[in-house]
Amino acid sequence: MMKRVIFTGLVMLVSMAAVAQQETLDDGSRVILPLEVQSCNLPSAPPPIPEAPVKEDLIKAQKNVKQFQADMVVYRACLFREADGYSEALTWGNEQAINNANDYSVDMEERVAMMFNEALRAYKASIANQ
Repeated sequence: MMKRVIFTGLVMLVSMAAVAQQETLDDGSRVILPLEVQSCNLPSAPPPIPEAPVKEDLIKAQKNVKQFQADMVVYRACLFREADGYSEALTWGNEQAINNANDYSVDMEERVAMMFNEALRAYKASIANQ
């Protein structure tokens, strides 16, 4: 049940990423990803792991998590590569939006790793009880 809640939370966070690309602050300034940086594709979280995983589920999940992590490295490289190309034209709000996107991707990656680790612990507990 906990994994489904976490997965649902990840799906909601991914869907909110597009909305979070633009934010107006109290002083009226805007935090928005530059157009070039918006072309960077935030990877989707890997599919959920069954609540009672078997070894094959974990092997598949591990491959999915590793691919997700590799995709995140590409995403973050894109964020900063695109930002570096336009660094003189970036406003404080642009820089903040890029940093927010980076932080969001790190949080997302940590949650995915946590889900995998929970599934691994559940699997180990199930074989220890046999």
